[in-house]
Amino acid sequence: MAVVTEQPLLPVQPHSVQIELTAKCPLECGMCFVAAGPQGTHGTMTRTEWLAVISDAAALDIPLIQLLGGEPTAHPDWIELTEHALALGRRVEVYTSLYKIHDRWWDVLARKNVSLATSYHSDHPDEHDRITGKPGSHRRTRANIQEAVRRGIPMRAGIVEVLPGQRVTQARDDLVALGVTRVRIDRSRAIGRAATAGAPDVSELCGRCGRGQVAVLPDGSVAPCVMSRFMPAGSVKAGSLAEILSSRVWRDTVERVPVRAQEPCDPDCNPGLDGSDCAPAEQEACDPAYADIPDQPDQK
Repeated sequence: MAVVTEQPLLPVQPHSVQIELTAKCPLECGMCFVAAGPQGTHGTMTRTEWLAVISDAAALDIPLIQLLGGEPTAHPDWIELTEHALALGRRVEVYTSLYKIHDRWWDVLARKNVSLATSYHSDHPDEHDRITGKPGSHRRTRANIQEAVRRGIPMRAGIVEVLPGQRVTQARDDLVALGVTRVRIDRSRAIGRAATAGAPDVSELCGRCGRGQVAVLPDGSVAPCVMSRFMPAGSVKAGSLAEILSSRVWRDTVERVPVRAQEPCDPDCNPGLDGSDCAPAEQEACDPAYADIPDQPDQK
């Protein structure tokens, strides 16, 4: 009788690696999927291990490295990791609250192939600060958005609808007036701090997790995206990124994520057009009241 051999699994080829550096953040947003805050930690990944993840991503020819958290700039090695990725020919996106940007950081953020992403929840300071849990966060974030635009740094922003009657449309209009034309709007998702009773469910995911991106969490766990953190498929502390992405465990994990219909428009959960990640700030809004602002040619 002929022996049937199992065909090897083909490696997944993501276009981005989400590096979640830390759960530390000056803000305590009520919908944060990381449940980040001032008491958060940097996890157990070392600088050497993070550098190795970026090297692995470059070896797999993954073009985009996303640094996020928490607040990625709260991690002491974020600049070195950015420079390492750039030296390997990768693009880098820093997903930051823009609450606190030291003057010396602007030169790093303005480098070629570096872009910014941020969250902005209302044009009204009190409402924005209520969502972030930090008085004065609106003023500081808005001022740093203005500075980034002034410096010509590519930027996108996300608005998460958290409060009844939240000034979502006005927030979008304010961003456009500031010069940010890549704006996504989404609802709060029951993951992390916004989770309801019980374990997170795959129904809260955008449907693209693992199909275009991969996330590495602060403890080294690898998940289809940062939002699907409750679905680890391995650890970079135990194997390389290439080994994990070519494993049956990875394939089976990704297949657990329900694929969302692209047409007609799914107002609850379509992924963002740029496919950068599955975070709430990346979802395309389908309600005409929340129409997406078209990407500009010079934006990533």
